[in-house]
Amino acid sequence: MFKVIVEKECGCFRKSGIENNKSFESKDDALVEALNLTKKMNQDFCQKHEFTVKEDNNNILIAVDERVKSGCCGGGHCS
Repeated sequence: MFKVIVEKECGCFRKSGIENNKSFESKDDALVEALNLTKKMNQDFCQKHEFTVKEDNNNILIAVDERVKSGCCGGGHCS
């Protein structure tokens, strides 16, 4: 049995209705789920956090870190 675990449930995660600690029969299925969730959360959530996938034995962990700000406003004049 393999689990996908979000290590820290931020406010956006709690509001999303996404299930935490979801179990899978295969590691591949758990990894695909974790990668899809990470992509969705990085795109759809408030952008305060960055989500990454880590493996830990039979658990696929989704780590939650503060998003690093580049200092560029995106206006195209910084480069």
